[in-house]
Amino acid sequence: MATDSQPNQKLTLPLKTRIALTVISTMTDNAQRPDGTINRRFLRLFDFRAPPNPKPVNIVSTSDFVVDQSRDLWFRLYTPHVSGDKIPVVVFFHGGGFAFLSPNAYPYDNVCRRFARKLPAYVISVNYRLAPEHRYPAQYDDGFDALKYIEENHGSILPANADLSRCFFAGDSAGGNIAHNVAIRICREPRSSFTAVKLIGLISIQPFFGGEERTEAEKQLVGAPLVSPDRTDWCWKAMGLNRDHEAVNVGGPNAVDISVIR
Repeated sequence: MATDSQPNQKLTLPLKTRIALTVISTMTDNAQRPDGTINRRFLRLFDFRAPPNPKPVNIVSTSDFVVDQSRDLWFRLYTPHVSGDKIPVVVFFHGGGFAFLSPNAYPYDNVCRRFARKLPAYVISVNYRLAPEHRYPAQYDDGFDALKYIEENHGSILPANADLSRCFFAGDSAGGNIAHNVAIRICREPRSSFTAVKLIGLISIQPFFGGEERTEAEKQLVGAPLVSPDRTDWCWKAMGLNRDHEAVNVGGPNAVDISVIR
């Protein structure tokens, strides 16, 4: 048991994790051009993707649904083949600094499969447009429009035991930011806009927020792999936002007052 007399211990990531973060950081750094664009062709050399599989693997099958082909807006549905009258629905947004990765990237396909199996829940993983090719508010528009599509077409998408009245939004890093902002937007809509989809919870997994004033935690990340201030600043610039924008600094001077949202 820790006591006040014990010195603070600095936690260290496992070696494999540190190596993986260093490799990912090197790849994304080398893909960024001096003009602020991304060399997508280079990244595709390392972008291993999992296809949808209608046959259950570890009790979970997957299928893809296109919302708007013109902007590559689609989602992957993870179906747990378990018994139960009412199974909740989790709408998931992947991380990647708004600029990298997708639902069918192997790491995210694996984690969503695990969510579907372990919870269990129907998991909907949304593919949104990426920065810097598509800046704010494209990612939030895509998230909202995917939910609207589910609202209007859930009968042909989800099995009968999918309980949309128990719908959770979830996301990690940039995906946690998108989940937060899409949730606010949906809650500000007239109640008649969403009668099937009922958002009852927000699961933020180390969400990517910021502010013009550096926190102590940010200062300690100088020189760190993947999430150094230089890299996170690049992500906000790629989105076309400053760090006190309402979508970035959700507790800052320009933040939406969520106390009035129901």
